[in-house]
Amino acid sequence: MYRAPIADQRFLLEHVLGCAQLAQLPRFPDYSAELAESVLNAAGRFAGEVLAPLNQSGDRAGAKWGNAGVTTPPGFKQAYQQYVEGGWPQLAIATEHGGQGAPSVLGTAIEEIWCGANMAFMLCPLLSHGAIEALVMAGSDLLKETYLPKMVTGEWSGTMNLTEPQAGSDLAAIRTRVAASGDHYLLSGQKIFITYGDQDMSENIVHLVLARIDGAPAGVKGLTLFVVPKFIPNEDGTLGKANDLRCVSIEHKLGIHASPTCVMAYGDNGGAQAWLVGEPGRGLEYMFVMMNAARLSVGVQGIGLAENAFQQALAWARNRVQGRPVGLRSESATPIIQHADVRRLLLTLRSGVEAMRSLALYAALQLDLARALRDAGERAAALARGELLIPIVKGWSTEFGAELVSLAVQVHGGMGYIEETGIAQVLRDVRITSIYEGTTAIQANDLLGRKLRLDGGAALRALLDDAERELAGYATSASAAAAPAGLADTLAAAREGLGVLRTASDSVGKQMQAAIDGAFGVSVPYLRLCGVVLGGWLMARAAHIAATQLAANSGERSFLMGKLQSARFYAAQTLPQALGLARVIAQGGASVASANIDLI
Repeated sequence: MYRAPIADQRFLLEHVLGCAQLAQLPRFPDYSAELAESVLNAAGRFAGEVLAPLNQSGDRAGAKWGNAGVTTPPGFKQAYQQYVEGGWPQLAIATEHGGQGAPSVLGTAIEEIWCGANMAFMLCPLLSHGAIEALVMAGSDLLKETYLPKMVTGEWSGTMNLTEPQAGSDLAAIRTRVAASGDHYLLSGQKIFITYGDQDMSENIVHLVLARIDGAPAGVKGLTLFVVPKFIPNEDGTLGKANDLRCVSIEHKLGIHASPTCVMAYGDNGGAQAWLVGEPGRGLEYMFVMMNAARLSVGVQGIGLAENAFQQALAWARNRVQGRPVGLRSESATPIIQHADVRRLLLTLRSGVEAMRSLALYAALQLDLARALRDAGERAAALARGELLIPIVKGWSTEFGAELVSLAVQVHGGMGYIEETGIAQVLRDVRITSIYEGTTAIQANDLLGRKLRLDGGAALRALLDDAERELAGYATSASAAAAPAGLADTLAAAREGLGVLRTASDSVGKQMQAAIDGAFGVSVPYLRLCGVVLGGWLMARAAHIAATQLAANSGERSFLMGKLQSARFYAAQTLPQALGLARVIAQGGASVASANIDLI
């Protein structure tokens, strides 16, 4: 049974990230370690008692579609009602919009818990959160008054509608049309891959739809964002008539069977009523607000599922009795955790999850600081750092997360390939995470083409400067002199990794100027390098803090020793990947740019 990783999350929030600083800022006056602990414990109970028990049954039953629309698996509607009654949708929404005002870093930690317990369920509220952010940023006062109160409470859910059959990720090819009609518009078209485009959990669904106003120019500059509700609200806030939209089918997918992925038809009977969000022609800009929030959340999904897989693999390895390890004299078989390579797999899983979790929460903290710091220059620097990290968190945590889940299947041996053990579902579910909300290549293109190119790499250099300065201070501190075995090597490996990333970043920058096709031919290895190295830096920070606490006899000894062991393994077996990735980045672009596609 899934257990929320609260101890590690608390260690990160309290000690590694120093989130107590948030309480000193006017935006988060009520934040404290005690509050975070209480909220995490409550989220863990909800995960263990409500969400996790529905995970496998929801996968087996799946969402169903019929003439009356979509029906979610047994128990999902009741779980969603408990989610709403518990006030969870409001947690990380600003107080001025009816939320509880918790920082994003705490909300992100809770998202990981719930995605690890039941990712298919959580996709609905995660998309609602993104829709709320878009309306907060660009919606008119009337739209906010009409939709936000019940979206914030979770009574109404939200979706994002981008993709069409002919468009895929090429949003410039969108054909959905709108025409003015009095105080609103009439919208017609078809959208595909709409997560929770229809369901029976919330009483209304507020679709945010990208479309093209009649006469608008071709390409992305002609796209505008609209609110298209399933039921049109009356002036008093009650639900009125059904809008001209419907789910015409749901996809039959490899995983996340409990989450309905809908084909939506708009305007079969003259046009769905739609209301303009913001200014015409700026739809993609507004939609990126949703997409940025969704991309961080999807990265967290990869982490949550990898944590789930680690827990299953660890329990299996401790209980599965088979064989005798090399060098161990025994008359009887032993649990497979005694075998060296099984330990290697488990340490890879644990350390990988911890590194990804550290980087995701660090990125979320930067977004909090970008909203809350008093100094405008410091806010801008935090925002630049957070936005730099979002494609890395999304791309690396989903790709690495899927690899880790696959390793968890390997720990199970042949039984891992059998559905009844449960680990196969995690592998099926995690596979989508590196595809939706922008494939890994799209994240890598964003990292190179927007984040590094626009500021000339300034945000990344500032991050590397801070990280190198920090690790240098650890190496010369008094605690390092009396540190546990292996800590010095862990710190040295992290510093080496930062140097490798700096050199590779300079190489990519030169390639962007000289041979841009070659640079984008190594963009995904570059994104992975960023994740591996920055994760290693935060693992080294955690190891230093654990060693300091051990020396002071503070904290739980076994937990702190585990942190040191995990960081040491990551430094020895995962961080060295940076050297190979750096070589690919320096030399591999030409092999892509010069390739003859007819010979592929």
